[in-house]
Amino acid sequence: MMTNVIACIDGSKATRAVSDASGWAAMQLNAPVTLLHVLDKSAYPTELNLSGNIGLGSREHLLAEMVELEGRMSKLALEQGKYMLQDAQTSIVAAQPTVTVQTLQRHGDLVETLLEQEADARLVVIGRQGEQHQDQAQAIGSHLESVIRTLKQPILVVMPEFAMPSRFMIAYDGSATSKTVLERVISSPLLKGLGCHLVMVSDNQSQALTELTSVADSLTEAGFEVTTAVCQGEVQTALEAYQLAHQIDLMVMGAYGHSRIREFFVGSNTTRMISKSHIPLLLLR
Repeated sequence: MMTNVIACIDGSKATRAVSDASGWAAMQLNAPVTLLHVLDKSAYPTELNLSGNIGLGSREHLLAEMVELEGRMSKLALEQGKYMLQDAQTSIVAAQPTVTVQTLQRHGDLVETLLEQEADARLVVIGRQGEQHQDQAQAIGSHLESVIRTLKQPILVVMPEFAMPSRFMIAYDGSATSKTVLERVISSPLLKGLGCHLVMVSDNQSQALTELTSVADSLTEAGFEVTTAVCQGEVQTALEAYQLAHQIDLMVMGAYGHSRIREFFVGSNTTRMISKSHIPLLLLR
């Protein structure tokens, strides 16, 4: 059974935000948190082979020292990861005393590790930027797009700071994907108690309003306080303007679909949305 909130910890500036977001999500879902730290095998291989270094064949002592140094760096990175996990665990428990938190450290590839854990994952929380890109304001972590494309479970992408949301926005377009998003929002306790803004970007305002009214009824019946709106213009610009005007704390969207919103959110457009967003994004498949 899918039970855990998996929080990806890597020592970047987003680590605290990931901890705070996973603690909030765990409370909403009444689920435990698994703090996951994966030591990248490409940066810290378990077996080192430096014999290909030019000119070192006759300098065995130097080669041996390099192997020893690389080994020490790998061990130090693992130790650092353990401390990061402990700090994150302490932070979550301090903020959410009733949440159960466990830690997990692996040496390998993040996407592969998440796939191994996916059967037990109810939600994956990950920062927009990893440690390598944390000083680039709109950069996206090297693994993030692969994680989004590979995993089937919901993914919460957080920015360097996280505050508990009070209202969220669903970018709706009438597609099968957006209807699935609605069903998942209704069936999950994650967003219960938050104000819901159901927003459609369309040039046909009357038709869009009719469709939104019908859809909003199902959210209202599920206990959400719903605000509907139709925006015009280019999708990204329209959604960003609405988000800012109504102080939206969280964006909910389908990762894949078959419409104008799909063209916006898939591939490079997904990257653009994540890179420019100032609020967390909940991606649903």
